[in-house]
Amino acid sequence: MNKNIVIAIDGYSSCGKSTIAKALAKRLHFIYIDSGAMYRAVTLYFLRNSIDLSNHDAVVTALNNVHLNFHSRDYKSHITLNDEDVSEEIRQMPVSELVSDVSTIKEVRVEMVRQQQRMGKSKNIIMDGRDIGTVVFPEADMKLFMTADPKVRAERRFKELMIKGEDVTMEEVFDNLAHRDYLDTTREESPLVRADDAIILDNTTIDQAQQLDFALVRILPLLTAV
Repeated sequence: MNKNIVIAIDGYSSCGKSTIAKALAKRLHFIYIDSGAMYRAVTLYFLRNSIDLSNHDAVVTALNNVHLNFHSRDYKSHITLNDEDVSEEIRQMPVSELVSDVSTIKEVRVEMVRQQQRMGKSKNIIMDGRDIGTVVFPEADMKLFMTADPKVRAERRFKELMIKGEDVTMEEVFDNLAHRDYLDTTREESPLVRADDAIILDNTTIDQAQQLDFALVRILPLLTAV
């Protein structure tokens, strides 16, 4: 390759963005950067340190102490918060319930974009999130926008939480996703929108293998063109 390739995957919560991004990264030998995990890690830091989200100075000070990185182990991407692996803890409900509120804060988004762009320099990367193709990497070589029926998304997320032993109801999960969708799409700072040049991948009725094939058919020509 003569240049690094950037693939941006955006979309709604629990649409399998990270699943397909990880599969693509493994198949293509790219670096996978989970932007959603970054916002969750910031949220976890705020929770641990009882940061008042309405206190601008407290938020800015806290962000100065948040240092995120990714590393691979057992073919999986792990996120560290100040050198602590928090990959599991950030998926728990307390973080899920607050992450959209945290992600609406301008200072948080600016700092996350700064850290994401730092990670993405001079590497072949795949990044998933809410604003990757519109804000972080608007010139990405390939953009996918993932969506699915809300009920299907809630069922998938509920099953994941049950496997992890979380004490939640289906109604709580559905309400949480609906709330996150509302906040993600209506926030002033970098709302969730589909980039004009993004390809829609609706996975309501297709499995993971079919999603991977859908993406590879569109990405592989890029690798031979550079």
